[in-house]
Amino acid sequence: MSLALRKTTDIVAATKWILRRGCLNLSTLPEKSEVLEQSGNEVKRRSGRKPVNPILKCRHVYPEFLPDPNPKWRNSLREKLERMDMLKRRNQIEIPEFYVGSILAVTISDPHAQSKTNRFVGICIERKGSGLRAEFTLRNVVDHQGVEIRYDLYDPTIHQIQVLRLEKRLDDKLFYLRDALPEYSTFPFDMDPEILPEGTPVPINPVQVKLKPRPWLERWERQELKGISNIEEHLKEKDRVRRELRKKPWEKYDLMLQYRKTIPIEEQNDIWSEVYNQLHQLQVSQKKISRKRTYSTPKTQLG
Repeated sequence: MSLALRKTTDIVAATKWILRRGCLNLSTLPEKSEVLEQSGNEVKRRSGRKPVNPILKCRHVYPEFLPDPNPKWRNSLREKLERMDMLKRRNQIEIPEFYVGSILAVTISDPHAQSKTNRFVGICIERKGSGLRAEFTLRNVVDHQGVEIRYDLYDPTIHQIQVLRLEKRLDDKLFYLRDALPEYSTFPFDMDPEILPEGTPVPINPVQVKLKPRPWLERWERQELKGISNIEEHLKEKDRVRRELRKKPWEKYDLMLQYRKTIPIEEQNDIWSEVYNQLHQLQVSQKKISRKRTYSTPKTQLG
C-alpha cells in the first residue's frame, strides 16, 4: 500500500514539473532584450523626439522629382528616364533651393540680345510641374508695367539661376500680386544677394499686400488667402453672401481628396532612395565651389 502511494505521489510530482516547464515555454512574457527595446521606445515617446528622415526633407527642396499624382499621367519608365536626365542637367548647372516668394535672378541665352544673354529679376509667384516639365514664374514691375516670365526649370538655355533672397510667403501662389499695388512686385535689377547663415531655417515673410480697387482678375475673396490685408474693404454685402454660399468647409476633412493630390509615402521613399545620394554629393560639391568663390583673393598683377 505504501509503495502504491509513493508511486502515485512521484507521478503527481512529475506531472506538476512537466506542466510548469510547458507553461514557461508557452508563456508570452518578453525576454530581457525585448524589455530593453520596449523601455527604449517608451523613453523616446516620453521625450517627444521623433527620428527625422533626411531623405523625406527632399520633397520640399526638390518637389519636381515626385511624379504627377494623376494616374493618367503616370509611366514608371518615363519617370525613371526623366530623373536621370534631371540629375545630368544638375551636374551642368547649379539649380539652387527656392520657394514661392523667393526673389530670383535668371540668366538665359538670347541670340537677339547684344551680349547674347538676358537677365531678369523677379519674385517667384508660382512653381508647378513634375519631371522635365517643372516650371516657375517670375514677376517684376518694369517702367510701371507688370512683366511676368515663365521658365522651364531644366531648360538648356538657362545659364544661371541665382537666389537673391530666400524666403517663403503665407500662400502657395502669389497671383494676387497682379491686382496688388506695384510696390509689392518691384525689385531692382542690380539687387545684391542676401546670404543666409548655413543651417538656419528658411524664413517666412508675413507681409500682407494691399489690393487695388476692383475690378480684379480673379475673385480673391473666395480663395481663403492669408497674404491680403484689405480685401474686406472692397467687398459689398452681396459679395460676402455669395462667398458664404460657395464655401466648402468639408474639403479639409476629405481624406480621399488629399490622397489624390499626393504621392504615397512608400513611392516617395523609393524615389528619394534612388536620387538622394547623387543630390547630396552635388550639394556638397556646390558648397565647396561657392566657398572657394567667396574666399578667393584677387591676384596681384605684375608688370
